[in-house]
Amino acid sequence: MKTKLFFTALALQGCLLPSAHAADGHGHVSIAVVKAQNDALEKNTDGKGFGPQSPRDLAQKSGQNMRAFSPAPRYQQMNLCNIHMHKNAEHKGGEFTLYAGTGDGHGFESGYKYAGQLSHGESRPLGTGVCKGDHGALQVGDTIEVHYVHSTAQVKPGPTLAACLSESDMNPQLRVEAQVFVLVNNSQAADFLRLMAVGERSGYQQALNIPRTTGTPIQYAGSTTGPSYNEKGSPLQVTWSVRPKVMKVNATTVDQWCKDNPFRENHAHGVRNLVRSEKLLSPMH
Repeated sequence: MKTKLFFTALALQGCLLPSAHAADGHGHVSIAVVKAQNDALEKNTDGKGFGPQSPRDLAQKSGQNMRAFSPAPRYQQMNLCNIHMHKNAEHKGGEFTLYAGTGDGHGFESGYKYAGQLSHGESRPLGTGVCKGDHGALQVGDTIEVHYVHSTAQVKPGPTLAACLSESDMNPQLRVEAQVFVLVNNSQAADFLRLMAVGERSGYQQALNIPRTTGTPIQYAGSTTGPSYNEKGSPLQVTWSVRPKVMKVNATTVDQWCKDNPFRENHAHGVRNLVRSEKLLSPMH
């Protein structure tokens, strides 16, 4: 039970900011709040041995955090344990470098909107939006970053990061395959249900259709993410693979997935501020 509670707390769910960091009437926070959060993260991790953190600007190759850990195996040799998504991209890089603006109630949205152009048809709104949650409904034109989480433990896909552990292996290696999507009103765009399909392949639990046409993944050593880590370090080590190109996805199929999936995910989660301090970033080669 303690194990499940611990990992549930790390499941990238949003948590309310303390009153000192209250959002304004539009749900936005000021740059001063973001700076305060960054300063708090620096202070709260100083000298405490935290490993490299995520998310990051993928163009920033330098880093001074030398708490090395072995890279996780290829995802094809691990078990898929969880899939969830964040509203706006958590990482910056590739085709997602346009700043999305301030806050989702948890601090800076370090997400980036799709920098390309959508056709008139692709940008037509879909009612009041899809996948309504604490951070608002997703709209056509919105960007999401999907995290396919994998574990070396003998596990099956399930809700929250608790699904990445087993009683016989409470210290598995973790890998996240990340893909950024933009929601469009186009039935010919990629089918989100297909992209999220799961099953067994070569003896491993797998996401069967992780995109392979969105560029060579950028890999680095980091941590779990989410707005609950804006002011504290994440203690979990994660090998990241972030695809640099954005894929258009049919917004209607995203809504269908939110209404029925094995991960009990019904909305997009918030994002953690970009980690900029080199003391908290691994060197990238």
